[in-house]
Amino acid sequence: MPYGEAEDLGAVRAFVRDRALALGLSEARTELLMLAVNELATNTVQHTTGGGQVRVWADAGQVVCDVLDQGPPRTFQRPMPPADSVGGRGLAIVERICDQVEMVSGPDGTTVRLRLHL
Repeated sequence: MPYGEAEDLGAVRAFVRDRALALGLSEARTELLMLAVNELATNTVQHTTGGGQVRVWADAGQVVCDVLDQGPPRTFQRPMPPADSVGGRGLAIVERICDQVEMVSGPDGTTVRLRLHL
């Protein structure tokens, strides 16, 4: 599903929800996946040009979700920012609520792959 502006984020969340539930992810884990994708898609809208794309499928007992955009590589494995920080929590949240997070960057952009066990 492509997206490009803040007004698309509700549709992105609905797409992820519908696909994850159809693939057998529990309601609670689906909510976590929606939150993670929303954080990544919001970063795309705020910090990159050209929008992005979300894909969701099942693989070996997991729901897998790719969030692709034209942004630079992300830095993961960072500590949670202090409570008084204005921002910087999105990627830290994504890592903490998904079972696995991978990132691949190349000439066509950056893909963040999220995995949650069924």
